[in-house]
Amino acid sequence: MKSTRFLIISAPRASGVRSVIEALEGSLFRVKQLDSIQAIVLAFVQGLTEFLPVSSSGHLILLPRLLGWEDQGLAFDVMVHLGSLIAVLAYFRHDLVLIFRDVLASLKGGEHTEHSRLGWQVVLATLPVGLAGFFYGDIIESTLRNPRYIAWTMIVFALLLWWVDKNNKQARDLKMLNWRDILLIGCAQALALMPGVSRSGMTITAGLLMGLNRDAAARFSFLMAIPVILLAGGLKSMQLIGNGQPVDWGIMLLGVLVSALVAFACIHWFLHFIRRFSMTPFAVYLAGLGVFILFLF
Repeated sequence: MKSTRFLIISAPRASGVRSVIEALEGSLFRVKQLDSIQAIVLAFVQGLTEFLPVSSSGHLILLPRLLGWEDQGLAFDVMVHLGSLIAVLAYFRHDLVLIFRDVLASLKGGEHTEHSRLGWQVVLATLPVGLAGFFYGDIIESTLRNPRYIAWTMIVFALLLWWVDKNNKQARDLKMLNWRDILLIGCAQALALMPGVSRSGMTITAGLLMGLNRDAAARFSFLMAIPVILLAGGLKSMQLIGNGQPVDWGIMLLGVLVSALVAFACIHWFLHFIRRFSMTPFAVYLAGLGVFILFLF
């Protein structure tokens, strides 16, 4: 990682920086050949882990290595994330209609409602990850897909999730959060650009740290996922289409379908689970997986 950073920083001209980034992107977006079984397994894992606090990106990187498969590349990762987007849009469709309606009304001078405030909170929380992705996304994607790095981030995050959940007073709801609280949750989401850091887990942890109850923290985390997956997935999809390489769209669409179905079921189950139980099982699983990976790699 040090050598990559040095190369980019020390490039004498902007063209040198662009050439390094283009080379990295070319290797990442090279379309890998997957069979239907691999696509189903990877999409199932992504749908299962996207909204659980266990790092979907970490699982997608590690699973092929554990099974001896070639890394599927970011192109397939992007497509199965679009499946997760479809799932969260479908699950929160009624809330999203109200949010969209009330946000538009507020822009026209109408009074702010609970739903319009929630919409603007999601927008504000998206700014940090947008800026981080714009300035550091290429470096993160190309240099941090290392199993040992992912393992350590899993362990550290698991301990943080366990400690915050154990000490959370659950005394606030989203209406009680100010713009500083929302930005802090947004900054936590930006940290999840690093492989091995769960986006939903990091934002739920930040929400709990702000005093939210588990249900409110999880729902806000899932709503925050919509603009992030939409923007990142849309951008990468355009790059994938424009790179001129052949794509097996049948396999890609199979991944989207499986990911969407599994993610929808997972959202429903997770929201019911956390109303009765703590986050400890997820923290234990994540820490155990991190230790296991360290022994393997």
